[in-house]
Amino acid sequence: MSISGIKKVACIGAGTIGSSWATNSCMKGYPVVLYDISEPMLEKAKKNIKDNLDFLSECGVFNKEEVQAALDRVTLTTDMKALGDVQFIQENGPENYEIKQGILAQVDKVAPRDAIYASSTSGLLISEISKYSEYADRCVGAHPYNPPHLIPLVELAKGEKTKDEVLETACELYKAIGKEPVILKKEILGFIANRLQAALYREVIEIVNRGVCTVEDVDKACLFGPGLRYGILGPNLIWHLGGGEGGLKHLLDFIRPTIGLWYNDMSDAKDLPDGWSDKAMAGVLEEMKNRDKEFGNTSAEVARFRDQTLVELLRIHKKL
Repeated sequence: MSISGIKKVACIGAGTIGSSWATNSCMKGYPVVLYDISEPMLEKAKKNIKDNLDFLSECGVFNKEEVQAALDRVTLTTDMKALGDVQFIQENGPENYEIKQGILAQVDKVAPRDAIYASSTSGLLISEISKYSEYADRCVGAHPYNPPHLIPLVELAKGEKTKDEVLETACELYKAIGKEPVILKKEILGFIANRLQAALYREVIEIVNRGVCTVEDVDKACLFGPGLRYGILGPNLIWHLGGGEGGLKHLLDFIRPTIGLWYNDMSDAKDLPDGWSDKAMAGVLEEMKNRDKEFGNTSAEVARFRDQTLVELLRIHKKL
């Protein structure tokens, strides 16, 4: 199927990611079927989608007069048979192979044979998700970054049986709705960005648990240091500029002796340590309390500040 054949899309799962994907698609003109097994979850998603569109209209990203028309493109349903006339399916189920395999088995019974199936997995392998599917050739891993209606990145990975044209069409569709797809050359657990994020967070745990700093200190160091640069350039270009006339090669050769010392002193943990979630939660709640009021002191306020700042940054990158 080519992108011209995609007239209607579906989102499975009406949680944070599913409702955000639905927002993205409906505001770009696509009719969306939003499926969930829970009526209350669908009602919550309906409000979330409207809130997202209202926010975007307040920021001047989306015309206020078009909000209702976009909402009217979204059909909420608990009936999987509603996927019978869609051409693209974005699955947003829990991060569990068995659950995702079960969802796909249901979809295989009701969706058109050539409908593309994209899993919003944050780190599982699409080959494993689709291993029991009769139609594994139409499945692709498609990891968004939260919130998908704002952050452009979508990491795409083929499974062992995925057709090349499926990946190509998925990539074209994501570009059409304003995404920045990155195609992996081969499957890997965690894709690209989450592996980088997990590596960073492993060291967060290490230095806090060693008593080097607090949870709040870590966030300040990231936010007002490398985080500012990462909103502008990726790590390789950042270090390339740091190398002066010799560029990235010069910098890497220069820091090699020192960075080896760092690596040998860093965490090699293979799991989250016991008690960390409680310690981290207490630290982040204290951090949130200490923030300037204009930047938000509750989760909802901080999320709004995040989204407002994302909009400004995306404008700089000409992604809005």
